[in-house]
Amino acid sequence: MTVEEKVLSFPLKQAPLVKISDPLLKKNKLSLYIKREDLIHPYIFGNKWYKLKYNLIEAEKQNKKTLLTFGGAYSNHIFAVAAAGSIFGFKTIGIIRGEEHLPFNPVLNFAKKRNMLINYVSRTDYRKRADEDFISKLHKVYGNFYLLPEGGTNEFAVKGCAEIPSTIDINYEYICTACGTGGTIAGLIAGALPGTKVLGFPVLKGANFLRQKTAELLSQSQSSPSGNYEMFMDYHFGGYAKSNNTLLSFIRDFNKKNNFMADSIYFGKMLFGIYDLIRKGYFIKNKTIIAINSAPVENVVLSV
Repeated sequence: MTVEEKVLSFPLKQAPLVKISDPLLKKNKLSLYIKREDLIHPYIFGNKWYKLKYNLIEAEKQNKKTLLTFGGAYSNHIFAVAAAGSIFGFKTIGIIRGEEHLPFNPVLNFAKKRNMLINYVSRTDYRKRADEDFISKLHKVYGNFYLLPEGGTNEFAVKGCAEIPSTIDINYEYICTACGTGGTIAGLIAGALPGTKVLGFPVLKGANFLRQKTAELLSQSQSSPSGNYEMFMDYHFGGYAKSNNTLLSFIRDFNKKNNFMADSIYFGKMLFGIYDLIRKGYFIKNKTIIAINSAPVENVVLSV
């Protein structure tokens, strides 16, 4: 069986829709559902599957036997690539930002057990990860690999993420996602159903570059966006993986009321933004909001 055949027949669980009950929603006559993409697979979860899906097929088309990618020491992307490599028969290489710390944390320990070759580079060198000279040096060291960008974001990731809207079996007007590298929101825009608006919540400080990056990804994937999307830049809480008491208090309250475990890196920030926009009257009454939860809920990966 080819990689393409394996990918296209890969068994995934259906991502359930969880309806949220809250007085704020009732007051504003809105419905909010969380789409639990994190539950579709234990290791290649959420947007990671959609981003990798067509990249794996493309790697086979290019006759590449090795996947090389980039990430931090706690990267869900590194975790998912290591899992995908072991499942679909690729060797994997992870270029990790920063210095080596032993023993391995749970993410890198998982990757190592899946035979990922792990190499550390300085933060200065890591910033060169898209430079042709840097990539050329990696080829000299590691040979003929298929390059997966940080976060898996490229035109093939957009193609995969464009499939997400069509998997939702209820009517809705808004679909929301946290944004890191831009691949997921570009895919949602490309695959948006008529009459829906895509809302993005960047988790990085100074993420205005994501608007241009999203437009470039849509162009590379030859997708024609409807233009009906918007990004909100004010819910990063200081930057990637940063938070404050306001955010943490909101997440604790939400989790307690809804028996959930929203994280403070991605989904929790988006959720805070959605609730803030509701209070500000952004959403039209009697409409439905879908919030995509792509990353595993807090502590799931760390318990593997």
